[in-house]
Amino acid sequence: MNIDELGAEGFERVLLCHDEETGLRSVIAVHDTTLGAALGGVRMRPYPTQDAAIAECASLAKAMTLKAAATGLDLGGGWSVILGDPHEDKADALLRAHGRAIATLGGRFIPVNDVGTTQQDIAVIGEETSPVCAQDDPSPMTALGVLEGIRACVRHRLGRTGLGGLRVNVQGAGHVGAALVRLLVAEGADVTVADVLPARTEHLAAETGAGVVDPADLLALDCDVLAPCALGGIVTDATIPALRCQVIAGGANNVLGAPEHAQDLARRNILYAPDFCVNAGGLIFLAEQLLGHDFERARNRVLGVGEVIRDVLGRADRENISTTQAAHDLAMTRLKS
Repeated sequence: MNIDELGAEGFERVLLCHDEETGLRSVIAVHDTTLGAALGGVRMRPYPTQDAAIAECASLAKAMTLKAAATGLDLGGGWSVILGDPHEDKADALLRAHGRAIATLGGRFIPVNDVGTTQQDIAVIGEETSPVCAQDDPSPMTALGVLEGIRACVRHRLGRTGLGGLRVNVQGAGHVGAALVRLLVAEGADVTVADVLPARTEHLAAETGAGVVDPADLLALDCDVLAPCALGGIVTDATIPALRCQVIAGGANNVLGAPEHAQDLARRNILYAPDFCVNAGGLIFLAEQLLGHDFERARNRVLGVGEVIRDVLGRADRENISTTQAAHDLAMTRLKS
């Protein structure tokens, strides 16, 4: 994305950061702070180009604005990415340099761990900036919200009140994916999981009894619900014809490769739970932490993700629009008010 495109999308601030001493190359995007400070992840991965890093950072930041607004939180949307391999390039000095860059925003961006970073990494970043979210891992709460979203979708589309016997394919066995698998198995669902790291799925299968398939085969495997819990962009022109599911609802961000794919899924009678609503449990949990509320109150608010999804699905039906448009309208109504 170029400067004109970022401006057209309403971004308040985008920083391109470089620290010669540590080798830091990072991007920090603050999309919208109408409702409050922007809370977002710190992602670290080896992007092919700086432009690719900017594009992903901007997309995730914008999604966070919609997520906070749609779920009734007094937070804005932002994100940051560090260019580099987290297994080879990560170092405390580099993380602190990223923290100093965040500090220049004067509290307008609150970082939390994401792909390639841990809560310990965020604590290191917190040595240079404040506030940060480095206490409890939000992943289990993201998974709990996804579970409630799946419950709402299954009732809406399949007329089922329980999840027992439901066939769910989970893409990704990281923190969120693994937590979701455990929750689904506890509900009696028939779960199959895939991950690019075989050790993850092997361990999870041994623990839960979930089935395991190769990641290349998961999307075309027949199921009731596909739950993407890895990186985004999995619904594309190439993958849509192969999908064999009735519902898509998962913990990944930016699941759709392009906005028009929401309509493509609808034409195939696949119910899509907009990712920025169904995966909001972690953000809700973090917002409650920032307010100093206790765990039970935070958990109860996360359970409300199902109600948000029911509202979105009902709005989409009444107005004959895609679920993504319904969720976007819900978020924009709150932002404009």
